[in-house]
Amino acid sequence: MMDGVGSFGAGRTGSTIDPITFAKQPQTILRVLSWIFSLVVFASIVNEGYYNVGSERLYCVFNRNADACNYGVFVGLVGLLACSFFFMLDYKFSSISSVKDRKKAVMLEIGFSGFWTFLYFVSFCFLANQWSRTKKEDLPLNQGADAARAAIAFSFFSIITWAGLTARAVQKYLLGTDMTLFTTEHMDGGAPTQPYPSNSPGGGTTETTEAYQSPPFTENNAAPTYQVPIY
Repeated sequence: MMDGVGSFGAGRTGSTIDPITFAKQPQTILRVLSWIFSLVVFASIVNEGYYNVGSERLYCVFNRNADACNYGVFVGLVGLLACSFFFMLDYKFSSISSVKDRKKAVMLEIGFSGFWTFLYFVSFCFLANQWSRTKKEDLPLNQGADAARAAIAFSFFSIITWAGLTARAVQKYLLGTDMTLFTTEHMDGGAPTQPYPSNSPGGGTTETTEAYQSPPFTENNAAPTYQVPIY
């Protein structure tokens, strides 16, 4: 038996993963939302986060502070790549046979998700502060304003989703090896499968009784009764 069976809430090692069930899991939903939010933060700043005024030099829409734009691009891009990596890790988690490897994967997720929650909190505060200091005359025709607001808003949304991922990872870690007795059906909420095959094709247990039969040669071959002759 492999030492990673049922550890850290992943069910039995090597069990078949149902894509529909996997997609409905709260952790998967949070992961997809985090991926989308990171994409919005990254794309908003890269596409419309810079402007120029009468020259080829580009200025950041956040109070002309290049550090604000660079920080937003960095957090969004790395968050986007990290979501893709952890998404594949979630899908392949049940195939990891070693308890130690599963523990390392969960601890890595806890550390990264918690750290990225903090970085998105810094991103939200930093971008919002620089946007509040931006002068209207610095943005001709309100150029890049929508992108700046989108980056700030989705940085805030990312705090919620990454915090949720951190909580889910902590919950998975606390389960530890207590789930060794559970199979994938238990984790999915379905009824557990019958451990032993049934006696009948329908799956039910049948009990067969046979009528009592007397042992052979007890009636037909019984010795004849001897009668004393009368004289």
